Amino acid sequence: MKIIQVQNVVKRFGDYAASNNISFDVDQGSIFGLIGPNGAGKTTMIRMINNILFPDEGKIFLFGEPQQLSHQNQMGYLPEERGLYKKIKVLEQIIYFGQLKGLSRSEAQTNARFWLKNLDASDWENKKIEELSKGMQQKVQFITTILHNPKLLILDEPFSGFDPINADLLKSIILDLKSKGTTIILSTHIMEQAEQLCDDICLVNKGKKVLDGSIRDIKSGYGRDTILLEFEGDDSFISDIGDLKIINKTQNRVEFRYDSTKISLNDIMLKVMNKVQIDKLEVSAPSLHEIFIDVVSKQEVTSGK
Repeated sequence: MKIIQVQNVVKRFGDYAASNNISFDVDQGSIFGLIGPNGAGKTTMIRMINNILFPDEGKIFLFGEPQQLSHQNQMGYLPEERGLYKKIKVLEQIIYFGQLKGLSRSEAQTNARFWLKNLDASDWENKKIEELSKGMQQKVQFITTILHNPKLLILDEPFSGFDPINADLLKSIILDLKSKGTTIILSTHIMEQAEQLCDDICLVNKGKKVLDGSIRDIKSGYGRDTILLEFEGDDSFISDIGDLKIINKTQNRVEFRYDSTKISLNDIMLKVMNKVQIDKLEVSAPSLHEIFIDVVSKQEVTSGK
C-alpha cells in the first residue's frame, strides 16, 4: 500500500517555486528519505504533507485517500524548528501533546513514562524545558512526536544537535518503529544518514526532483568504481595511477573513484602492489554522498549555473 502519493505538486512563494512539479510515492512500512541540500525545498514538501501549507498545483494522497485534516492524528511530525514550552515541566508537556493527538491523560502519562525510560530520561520528568540541554530538549520533542503511536512519522533533520551516542540511540528507535510497521519520512541534508537508514529516496535540489528510487538500485546504476585502500608505505603511488577522483585521504588510507574507460582495476592493482603493502582493499559502488554531488553538479551545468 502507498501511504503517501505526491502527484505533480507545485508550491510557489512569489516567483520562486519551492516545489516544482514533484511526484513520489512512499510504501507502507518503509523509511523514505527526502534528501537534498539546505534550501532545496524539503521542509516545504513536508509542511504540505502535514496540511500546514497547501499545494498551488497537484495532489497529495494519504493512506490511500485524498489528504484531509482527519489524517493528523495518524501522523507524527518532528519539525526542524523545535517547539516546546520553556516553562512547563517535561512530563506535563508530553502529556499535553499526547492529549492533542487524541490520547486520554492516563494513556499519555503511561506512554510518556515508557518513552522517557527508553530514552534514558526518566529523571527529567519534573524539570522545566528551559533547564534541559539542547540534546535533552530534542529527546523530549521526539517523544511528543511518537507518543500516540502514529502510522506515519515525519522527521525533519532529527539528528541535529545530537552527540554520536544519542544519535545511535535515535537510529535504533527509528529502525525498531519501522520493524513494527511504522512508515517514516526522513528529511536530511546529510547523505550518510539517508544511506544508513532509508529504503528509498527522493533527492531534490532548488525545488526540483533530480533523482529517486531505491538506494540499492541507485547505487547499482553507478557501478562499482570506488576503491577504499589501506596500506603501509609512501603514498606517492597515488599520483602515478592516473586520473582519479580522491574522495578521502589520510595517512595510510585513501578512498577514490576511477574511470574504467581510462584505466582498469587490474592496472590499478599492479601499480599499487609494486609500491606499497596492502592491508585492505575494498571495491564498491559510490556512496550516496558522491552520487548526490555528481547529480547536482550535472544539474548545475545543464542549467548554466
